[in-house]
Amino acid sequence: MANKSLYERLGSYDAIAAVDLLPRLQADSRLARFWQNRGEDGLRREKQLLIDFLCASAGGPLYYTGRDMKTSHKGMKISEGDWSAFLGHLNATLEAFKVPQAERDEVVAFVESTKRDIVEA
Repeated sequence: MANKSLYERLGSYDAIAAVDLLPRLQADSRLARFWQNRGEDGLRREKQLLIDFLCASAGGPLYYTGRDMKTSHKGMKISEGDWSAFLGHLNATLEAFKVPQAERDEVVAFVESTKRDIVEA
């Protein structure tokens, strides 16, 4: 039997979609500015794009149709402090969902690989 993909080890689509990362980010006073003046539809679309990105990055069958990370975050002035706050929430979310350490490390690694395209300031 072949090794399971990270997507499968995380519980596939339903488990990844259940993750509450976006609300955690929005509730953080340091990061909330990134979602100010956004409509409900835009927030739903962003959540779906995040799910698709995570699923595709973890080796799942979904195709991420969003823009690349550099284009999506250009001009947002995301700082090292913002990035650190984001990683704190990512790790807290993985902890809350009791994601095993090996899978947690893989998720953090592919998220960290996007940093140079996201952090500007």
